[in-house]
Amino acid sequence: MKNRILFLVIIVAFCSCRSTELVFISVMKPAPVTMPSYIKNVGVVNRTIASDQTKIVDVVDKVFSLEGANLDKEGAQSSITGLADELLKNNRFTEVKLLTTDLRTNTPGLLPTPLSWEVVEKICKESNTDAIFALELFDTESKISYVANPVKINTAFGNVPAIEHQANMITHIKTGWRIYDPSTKNILDEYPMSKSISFSAKGINPAVAAAGLIGRKDAVKQAGNETGHNYAYRIIPYWIRVSRDYFVRGTDNFRVARRKAQTGNWNEAAEFWQKETTNASGKVAGRACYNMAIISEINGDLDKAIQWAQKSYENYNNKLGLRYVNILKNRQINNEILKDQQ
Repeated sequence: MKNRILFLVIIVAFCSCRSTELVFISVMKPAPVTMPSYIKNVGVVNRTIASDQTKIVDVVDKVFSLEGANLDKEGAQSSITGLADELLKNNRFTEVKLLTTDLRTNTPGLLPTPLSWEVVEKICKESNTDAIFALELFDTESKISYVANPVKINTAFGNVPAIEHQANMITHIKTGWRIYDPSTKNILDEYPMSKSISFSAKGINPAVAAAGLIGRKDAVKQAGNETGHNYAYRIIPYWIRVSRDYFVRGTDNFRVARRKAQTGNWNEAAEFWQKETTNASGKVAGRACYNMAIISEINGDLDKAIQWAQKSYENYNNKLGLRYVNILKNRQINNEILKDQQ
């Protein structure tokens, strides 16, 4: 017990001696895929149906699709619907169209070769769209296993030993997407996605257990819809939470500023840091300049933040200042990309 108390005291003492604390801020990141500004109307197409020459029976689905559904077909339809719905929520496009163009794949279960630009241009011209979002792969693969467990059944004659069978199924869903820009003849994105869903059921024998695996059709359709929504996020800028270190030790002004910062009163905290930027101690002045960079970023002024961070490193050799300069410059680059995306 004494050792445990001593250990806790050491931890508290260590934490209290830290010269920095963390502040968390929200930063907008550019979307992984940049859509050119001239793309206003887009079409969404399904290219996952097998061509007549390569159409095969999906044995796994035929055996395990207990509701008699064509999982790939219905899942793919849910997927492009999910994508279109999510794109419509974003003001980036003027119009989003679900197209019924009859496109086929010669490689079921695999991402096919890209569409020819002649085909893409024809689709865009007929549908009055500027670009095409194509679902080019939607494939389900299921694996089922059985486990027999000893149980006791409560009867009028007492607990009777019996064997309970449990069927477990995992369905793996693979999708693949492309975005075609006919104006520049560029494929703006090519992106595979995968998801797994699991099911289980119990019965007095394997057949009864397998028969209990209901709801697979709806689950696959829901999963397909989610993949469509998730793929749409690749063209939408997003917020992330990042952490920044700021100095809390050095002079009495740092201690006062720390308390103000902890209550969210950052601008008043900055007034105390500002006073220390000309401190005779280079170490203290460097920390104060660095903290002024932090408050500048919090207030959205990246240019001023970079100036303060540079001063912290160049004039006072504050190592965190150099790292922070690089972080801020990277944010400026991302902001330029964001302007194009918005």
